Formats: sequence, structure tokens, C-alpha cells
Amino acid sequence: MKTLVLVRHAKSSWEHDLPDRDRPLKKRGVNDSNLVSKAFTKDEFRPQKIISSPANRAFSTCRIFMQNLSYSEVLLEKNDNLYDFGGFSVLNVLKSLDNDLDAVMIFGHNHAFTSLSNSLGDRYIDNLPTSGLVKIELAIDKWSDLKKGKTVHTIFPRDLK
Repeated sequence: MKTLVLVRHAKSSWEHDLPDRDRPLKKRGVNDSNLVSKAFTKDEFRPQKIISSPANRAFSTCRIFMQNLSYSEVLLEKNDNLYDFGGFSVLNVLKSLDNDLDAVMIFGHNHAFTSLSNSLGDRYIDNLPTSGLVKIELAIDKWSDLKKGKTVHTIFPRDLK
């Protein structure tokens, strides 16, 4: 059994003239990330690895979650392949994970994360919102055998306000 938690980056700002990868979080994004990550503490999920897109908005979201959930820095890895909007590269990252890892959390972007939530989980999600979290349990022993699992938990900011 493997467990995957996907978190879409928080709401980012278009206020500054910056390259897409460098856009910071808006205040609402910081607030929503705090809200969702604190709600997720009840889940008691303990990842063995945390992987984030290197984009500022995704990595900043990741850092907020890690702080609020007291996750160790040792678990964190940035991976350029999570800076993906279609999902193919993210899927390849997941399929190449070490099979000793049973619990993984990833931070990235849409449309990739909505697509993966729907193709790997059993609950349809029209659009994974910013700061949205999806936890999926997968009845597999090897990440390379990735297939549809069971969506066991979702947390969206709108549900907490």
C-alpha cells in the first residue's frame, strides 16, 4: 500500500513583472495554506519524502505546510519535473520513486494536479483549487505500477471558511 498526498500551490500574485517560476504567494495564498495545513494535522500523515516544484509559489506553499505539520527538512526535495502543467512529467516522477517509500507528499501545479487527482483517485474533482489537498491510497507495492486508488481525504480552503 502506498499513500500519495498532492497539494496544489497556493494563490499567487501577478502583481509583479516576474517570470512565471518566480511569482510569489498572495496574502490570501499564505492564509489558505495555513488554513489547509493546520486542518491536515488531524490526519496525522507522516511522509517519508516531500517533493516540490522549484517554482516560488509551489515551494513557498510547501514550506508553510512543512512548518505547520512539523515535517523535517531532511524529507524535502525540489524536482524540476514537478514544474509541469500537463501531468506527464509528474507521473514519471511518481513512477520512479523508490519502492521503500510508502508515504509521499508532492507540491505542484494545475492542470497536472487536477488531472492526476482524477486519474489516480476515485472521486471526481472538477478543479483542484489553490492550496487544495488530495490524499490517495494506492493498492500497489511498486510505484512503477501506479494505477487508480482510493481518494480518502480532500481539504479545500473554501470548505474551511
